[in-house]
Amino acid sequence: MQDFSFDVLVGSIREIDAKFVSSAVKAVNVSLTLRNWCIGAYISEFELHGSNRAGYGDKLLVSISQELKRSGLKRCDRRELSRYILFYHRYPDVGSLLPEGVSEHYVSLCSPTDDRQNQYIWGGIGGETLSPTFRTPPEKLITSLSFSHLSEIMEIENPVKRLFYEIESIKGCWSVRELKRQVASMYFERSGLSKDKEALSRLANEGAEISFPLMAIRDPYVFEFLGLKPAEVMDESVFESALLDKLETFLLELGRGFCFEARQRRVLIGNEYYFVDLVFYHRILKCHILVELKTGRMSHEAVGQLNTYLNWFKENERCEGGDNPPVGILLCTEKNDELVKYATAGIANDLFVSKYEVVLPSTDELEKFVADEIRVLRETDGEGRSDWHVSRKNEDEIREV
Repeated sequence: MQDFSFDVLVGSIREIDAKFVSSAVKAVNVSLTLRNWCIGAYISEFELHGSNRAGYGDKLLVSISQELKRSGLKRCDRRELSRYILFYHRYPDVGSLLPEGVSEHYVSLCSPTDDRQNQYIWGGIGGETLSPTFRTPPEKLITSLSFSHLSEIMEIENPVKRLFYEIESIKGCWSVRELKRQVASMYFERSGLSKDKEALSRLANEGAEISFPLMAIRDPYVFEFLGLKPAEVMDESVFESALLDKLETFLLELGRGFCFEARQRRVLIGNEYYFVDLVFYHRILKCHILVELKTGRMSHEAVGQLNTYLNWFKENERCEGGDNPPVGILLCTEKNDELVKYATAGIANDLFVSKYEVVLPSTDELEKFVADEIRVLRETDGEGRSDWHVSRKNEDEIREV
């Protein structure tokens, strides 16, 4: 124990903490994945053998979704239920990992016939799968990849291509975003044409975004499974979070009709979830006000992102005949002083445009607010360092673990 120094002590604590964090995240991911497989299994088996299945027909998934939502279950809309069913058929052998009690319940509920006993007992009837020799072991699959990874992979029709991305994702510890990027870059097809596949693999993984435990916890499937709120896991940084806190209060204190509705409001566009920083409803303008804060330079990507949110709110949240089109406020903290832009999503009503320019805070007010808050947040502490930088340093240490 002569080498058991203070530095070794601290290092050991950090190491064991990292291991248990990783273990906890893995356990959550496995439970979530198995739950989703079971949901797909139950629905599939009901479609085949349910005693009153004929009464639901094509409306089965809609009916299930409505009932589950009344019970408070998350991520159970028709699209998600279809995804769970596909997961069940793509990966039938995942069922062999069900814990005791759950597996018995499945067998007793679905009562496989003798004919089906000769096939793999855990469903997958009609599913396109590879032979066991050319499949990723199910335990390796669900302990190494999150359900979000699997959701991306199982959409691929070609089973060999699915296997390729399973292996590459596991080997490279890819994040979900990196997996999407590699699929979009046709890595599988390029690998098939490449003579030096190892060289291509090294090139593909250079600079690849790696997944880490805290990133996995931010997965939308996970935080809804655990009952977390988006704001608890989706804040980008201490600095941005502090600015949003102040901005929310600032707008409400203006007293011009702002009614707070949500922070980090989640919207589903296609199969992707996005988060709007702040959402208000304005009782005078009778429209939603969306606020996006970017702790960086103004960019066309930021404008496009906000415009996408505005169009989504216009189509999905606007009450026809009662609400005006939504208005967006985009705040950027860099580029000369501070840039403030209003995005109106193509509002054609000149009277309304003139009205919101009077009722909403002016560009000067918002610029002054952002400038003042940045100055306060970056005021130096007693050691000549900004509170923000101290917070970011602590955050970076947490991320490193």
